[in-house]
Amino acid sequence: MLGLSPRGVGLLVAAFLFTTAAYAHPAPPRVISLAPHATELAYAAGLGEQLVAASAYSDYPDEAKTLERVSNYRGIKLERIVALKPDLILAWRGGNPPKPLEKLAKLGIEIRYLDVEKLDDISRFIRELGRYGRHPEVAKKNAAAFDQKLHALHTRYQDATSVPYFYLLSGAPLMTASDHAWPSQLFRLCGGENIFADSPAAYPQVNMEQVITRKPHTVFYTGGELPASWQSMKDLLPSLAQHYAFQLNPDWLTRATPRALQAATQICEALDTVRRAT
Repeated sequence: MLGLSPRGVGLLVAAFLFTTAAYAHPAPPRVISLAPHATELAYAAGLGEQLVAASAYSDYPDEAKTLERVSNYRGIKLERIVALKPDLILAWRGGNPPKPLEKLAKLGIEIRYLDVEKLDDISRFIRELGRYGRHPEVAKKNAAAFDQKLHALHTRYQDATSVPYFYLLSGAPLMTASDHAWPSQLFRLCGGENIFADSPAAYPQVNMEQVITRKPHTVFYTGGELPASWQSMKDLLPSLAQHYAFQLNPDWLTRATPRALQAATQICEALDTVRRAT
């Protein structure tokens, strides 16, 4: 009807179908992550192939180690990020300066903040990030696996006898984490009772006398070994705490990612050991 030959009509239809398919399935966004936990969540959501750069210390999974670094604790490489032409930036209010992100947003780049406040947020963010890729089924699978493991731990330990503990974050100065800090959720999941739960600061500086008077039954730490100052005074602690000190993987414990449940498993098993000794 348009004066086209059968072959011409066929080519026109093919071109239309190609254009429609391209419109229905646009290219997935180019992604930059500005925090290690955001990088890990992006991979869990199936966005690994879309990541073009990441923050310092984005070292999991192994593929993340090859990504260009565009941020660290000193700040963000704003010009380099713009040059990489991302469509989506994964950020963290607790670790990224706001002004550079505001400038990037004004350029039309979508900023997605991954501020994990509770364990349930991990699977929620994985599902949400999965919508930015072509394989949302990967995100759904990993989020469901996380929820299943979390539910199993909660069910097993919801009625467990509480165990007073001290988390030694650093030895000089002596610092710990209160119940306002992220790691405390993992200890609570396993029935741990934080002896500094009521501190108004998330990461308070304390002294050894305070630790002794609050009588922890066990100690957790993430460094290579307990500091010398601790060794010199540990005999003043309750006998259980003298014998039960457990080293935890710092990346599992401090990063709000699926691996946090590996830290929880470490903690739960350690607290079970102390329970059996009482």
